[in-house]
Amino acid sequence: MTLGVLLILLPAPLVEFLGIPVVPRFFPNILGAVLIGIGIALFLERGIEGRSGSGLGLDGAIAINLCAGLVLAGWLILGDLSLPMPGQLFLWTLVILLVGISIAELIARIRTGDKMSGADH
Repeated sequence: MTLGVLLILLPAPLVEFLGIPVVPRFFPNILGAVLIGIGIALFLERGIEGRSGSGLGLDGAIAINLCAGLVLAGWLILGDLSLPMPGQLFLWTLVILLVGISIAELIARIRTGDKMSGADH
């Protein structure tokens, strides 16, 4: 959430300095990835018996972060964004954080023997 708030509040000069792309489809695609992640998270939450209104939990966070990180990586690899070095570093750092946190959470879940929500059935 903190990353989202920071990205929303970035002043124009900082956006320019960081070299964040101003491409019309870029941000709708990232939002689309987040919405796909939310959809996956809701699907996983639906699979938990006896839980209602308890929130999306760790599985939801993994799904949302992983979707957003992978779509952002796709844009950086295939999007021909022509970013300056600060923009590339900033956005690749976001990819590493989003995907890295998701992988760490999945590994922690596997090591503790917890099942993913959708695997309960």
